[in-house]
Formats: sequence, structure tokens, C-alpha cells
Amino acid sequence: MDVHLLGWLGLAAVVVALVAVDIFGHVRTPHEPTLKEAAKWSAGYIALALAFGLLIWGIWGLKYAGEYWAGWITEWSLSLDNLFVFIIIIGAFRVPRAFQQKVLLSGIIIALVLRLVFILIGGAIIARWAWIFYIFGLWLLYTAYTQVRDGLQDDEADAEYTEPKFVTLMRKVFPVTDGFVSDKLLHRHAGRTYITPLLLVIVALGSADLMFAFDSIPAIFGLTREPFIVFAANAFALLGLRQLYFLIDGLLEKLVYLHFGLAAILAFIGVKLILHAMHENTFSFLNGGKGFDVPEIGIPGSLGFIIVTLVVTVVASIWKSRKDKSRS
Repeated sequence: MDVHLLGWLGLAAVVVALVAVDIFGHVRTPHEPTLKEAAKWSAGYIALALAFGLLIWGIWGLKYAGEYWAGWITEWSLSLDNLFVFIIIIGAFRVPRAFQQKVLLSGIIIALVLRLVFILIGGAIIARWAWIFYIFGLWLLYTAYTQVRDGLQDDEADAEYTEPKFVTLMRKVFPVTDGFVSDKLLHRHAGRTYITPLLLVIVALGSADLMFAFDSIPAIFGLTREPFIVFAANAFALLGLRQLYFLIDGLLEKLVYLHFGLAAILAFIGVKLILHAMHENTFSFLNGGKGFDVPEIGIPGSLGFIIVTLVVTVVASIWKSRKDKSRS
């Protein structure tokens, strides 16, 4: 896939424009979005993400469009897990509803920058060392196991929040205001500059997403090796998170099988990565340094598996929630 500099600049312009719309159209005037507003904007972001795939299809072909759609759906589904953690963090800090948009958007911007760095580094690594797919694959299998383990834990254990060490360090090093000061991140008082809890929340969200990136970036590299597609899928998945948060923060609890669905997707991609690593094998102690004659899973199969898994997860979760409700 040959992406001209203009392609990267065009993608950057779209991302910056969407962030600007969020800043000046929503966050600049603190307010709590209505369910209707959140639904309209969430639908708009999803439509835009799907349309970008059509653009890729028109310029680079269906193969790369399929890789993008598979990557975007994977990142979007993994972002639901991010949202659950975001809800816990924001609830733990007791962020006023009107200020949550600013917190979420700031966290998303930090996540975009960090993920771009991760993607460029990851792209350079896999271009030079194909054996890294062994590590990515094993890591995703382990992550799938942790998803299953988390899904089997009690709800109370899932709802616990442990403050990141970096946030704790900030409390010790910098003076912090006793409470929120409007939607300020910094507050000047009596000749001294304080940081506010709102800034701590943003740092906590950024730290949390940094950990999620260790799972999501290897996962999408299992579907495509093109950094442009990887970043585009991440960008469109993350940019829709803010409105999605206000749309489904009360519905996430009903997705009781979400962890198991994500585990299935991550395990599937983990196996796909290991098969690819075996096919491209360069280790002299394995098969004499030659590639293994193993089947590789194509994008149509990957896309189909991911979609079916998500549909089954949602339908089964809704059925279970209704069944539990009828018993109570």
C-alpha cells in the first residue's frame, strides 16, 4: 500500500477538524449532552468511519478497505472495554456531569498522540523483524485469558479503581485544590499555582488508555501491516468515544458477556498472528529457518468472525439481562 504524504496530511486534517468541532461545538460550553444529542453524534461518527473505508476502497482497493473495516470494528469493540474503565475512573473522582465532555476529549487527544507513536514504532519493528508476531500473538492470547478471568469475577471486584502511580506522584509533587474549580485544569491562588482534580482525571484516563494500547495495537497489526490503516482505524474508533460514553454509560452493565466476546476476538487474532509468524518463520532452530506450511486466515474470514462474535455477544447479553430482570 503506497500512501502519499498527501494521504497522511488529509487524514491528519480530518482528525484535527473533528477534534476542533468537539472543542468549539461541545466542550467550550460545559453541558451534559442529552441522550438524543449523544445518539445523533455517535451515529455520525460511525457513518464517517464507514465512509472512510469506502474512500480507501476507491483509492487503494477492496483488500485494504477490508483491512480497515476489520481493524476499525476491532478497535471500536475494544473501546467499549475502555469506556467501562473510564466510567469507573470518572465516577471515582466524582467529576461533575457538565465537565465530563472536556475530560473525555482531553483523554482522547492524549490517547491519539500516544497511539500514533506506538503505531509508528510498531510498524518499524514488524517491517524489520517478522518474529515479533510470535510475541504479539502470545500477548493477545494472554490478554484473552485476562478478559475471561475478569468476566468471571464479581461485579464488586470489577468496580474497584486503583489510582495510577503517576497520578499519585503528581499529588505528592504538585499542590492540588480541594475540589473542582469550574472546568479549570490549573488554578492560581494566593500567588501559588495549583493543579485541579480535573487535570488528575485527564492524566488517569491517559494512563489507562496507554495500558489498553498494549492490547489494541498488536491486535490491529494482526489484521493489517499498514501504519496508515492502523492509525485511521484507531483515530475513528477513539474520536467517537466521547459521545458513545454518554450514550451507553448506563447500558454497559447489560453487556454481561462483553469480556468473553472480546476474549474470543483477541484469541482469534492471537492465533492468526502466530500462524503468520510461522508462515514467515526465520528462526534457524525452527523448521531449519524455513516458513511452516500452515494456513493463514484472510481478511474476509477475520472480518466475518469479528462481526459474528460481536452480534452473538450483544444478543446473548441482552437475553441474559432480560432473563435476570424477569427473575427479580
